Amino acid sequence: MERTLLLVKPDGVQRGLVGEVLSRLEKRGLRLIGLKMLGMDRPLAERLYAVHKGKPFYPGLVEYMTSGPIIAAVLEGPRAIGVVRQTMGETDPARASPGTIRGDLGLELGRNLVHGSDSPESAPREIAIFFEEKELLKYPREIDRWIME
Repeated sequence: MERTLLLVKPDGVQRGLVGEVLSRLEKRGLRLIGLKMLGMDRPLAERLYAVHKGKPFYPGLVEYMTSGPIIAAVLEGPRAIGVVRQTMGETDPARASPGTIRGDLGLELGRNLVHGSDSPESAPREIAIFFEEKELLKYPREIDRWIME
């Protein structure tokens, strides 16, 4: 089972789209194993987006992510990272396909509703920024067999 981090960004929370976003991912077969609502402070945003430091969009990204509450979630399932990224759609909502979160609900590049881990290397690092291992739900193995059948 693969795990990935999903963030519903301030615009998604403000627009009341948290349930819609999580529902779409659960309908794809992913399980929610961790969930928090929080206000992201500057050090947390800088830690999450450290890979983008020095890029022109970095200051605006940090400011935006600290502008309101977010939802942090950990999803688990086969190929969870790819499934979440496909379901989110292109970063720019204007280029995202219909049927994706950003394609159906996104407004603009700077307000694109969601963040998802982009690789098997980044997912554990990003998850650890928001969750301790003890905060993540462990499903019984019987559920895995039932879901996979």
